[in-house]
Amino acid sequence: MAGGARTTEAMQAIRRRIDSRALAPGERLPSIRRFAQSMGLSPSTVVEAYDRLAAEGLIRSRPGSGFYVCGTAPSLDLRAPEPPRMRELDPFWVSRQSLDAGPEAAKPGCGWLPADWMPQASLRRALRELARGPDALLADYGAAAGPVELRRMLARQAAEEGLDVGPEAFVLTASGSQSLDLVCRCLLRPGDAVLVDDPCYFNFQALLRVCRARVVSVPMTPTGPDLAAFAAALEAHRPRLYLTNAALHNPTGATLSPQAAHRVLTLAAAHDLTIVEDETFAALEPDPSPRLAALDGLERVIRVGTFSKTLTAAARVGYVAGGADLVAALTDLQVATNFGGPSPISAELVRGALADGSYRKHLDGLRRRLSRARKEVTARLADMGIAPWLAPRGGFLLWCVLPEGIDSADLARAALREGVVLAPGDIFSPAKTAAGFMRVNVAQMTPPAWAALERAMAEVREA
Repeated sequence: MAGGARTTEAMQAIRRRIDSRALAPGERLPSIRRFAQSMGLSPSTVVEAYDRLAAEGLIRSRPGSGFYVCGTAPSLDLRAPEPPRMRELDPFWVSRQSLDAGPEAAKPGCGWLPADWMPQASLRRALRELARGPDALLADYGAAAGPVELRRMLARQAAEEGLDVGPEAFVLTASGSQSLDLVCRCLLRPGDAVLVDDPCYFNFQALLRVCRARVVSVPMTPTGPDLAAFAAALEAHRPRLYLTNAALHNPTGATLSPQAAHRVLTLAAAHDLTIVEDETFAALEPDPSPRLAALDGLERVIRVGTFSKTLTAAARVGYVAGGADLVAALTDLQVATNFGGPSPISAELVRGALADGSYRKHLDGLRRRLSRARKEVTARLADMGIAPWLAPRGGFLLWCVLPEGIDSADLARAALREGVVLAPGDIFSPAKTAAGFMRVNVAQMTPPAWAALERAMAEVREA
């Protein structure tokens, strides 16, 4: 590609980030070296692109500091809708489409299992037992940190992986999302930098928008974050938190290696970084991978999780595990915002389903079923020229590479016309560099989903 075309490519990439609000007014652009590396360009090409954008008035240079998007950062108003042309790439909108679709709808872009994959018999037994419970269970508020019996269960599960803590190390919440919300509200102030993987779970980005945090991203590799980029980001931005999935990373399915885990913890200690480790999908691993919380002993790592992906999303219960001071602060914050822990009914339903002895068998069967589904879906996607970025060790998510020239946003738009919600790559990428990727939920690839995907692929190829 000629030099002028490469410069134009770089300029268009920056314009897309500004248009999509991945770069907000007043925000610093990536350094010339970092942007050149991410785009596969020479630094001189990026210098020329930045100079041209500055001449257009889109960005401005601050000597000794870098380039910044022109304008003043607006106050966040979540009531203001995104421009219609961007809605397919907005995480709020994608989530709402998935949540509002009926039970019969095809949802290969959603992040949960179909209802018939959940342990319905166990849940019904727990419901019957719950109905015979004391009146207070059906009428009273929940305890501030959640019922101690369920927290003891969580402590026993943690002990199985070498994390020796008691129930006092846990606070139960209304959901995994609320767990993240409480942690961020407690530890972040507007303008704080927060490190995330690229790509990452798109609701991390949505939550950090609400908190008015500065999102700093580092590329994800099959064994964890790019360690050189991770170290450079710590030096350049001094982030307060790092949000990640250590087990079955969302969306890539990557697994943290022991070497990467050790290096991440070493760097975190050197730069006073707190790590929030989301283990939402951890129970779907065939055997445990390195967990930052277990290696660290909850000194610098905060663990969050939920049962929504493996048990039920209808009776939501989340949790946070951390040091005594943090748990106390989160409990107070939960009282202030929710007047207590999760619904006692939801917590007792989860406790009853975990206690009847069938949950482990359910997980074993679920892992086997998902293994078959991943193989079947991978083979069928290959017929369309779509391939997983890696073969995950478990779970129901595949991070897929689309054929050259296919933009996942275009694919999502075509599928939407048939009422099928896909998850285009750029909603997971803070840097908006994943247009050629798509996250696929193998458990949700029903016949209507396959038919819609095939038609959407044909439509995009013909366009």
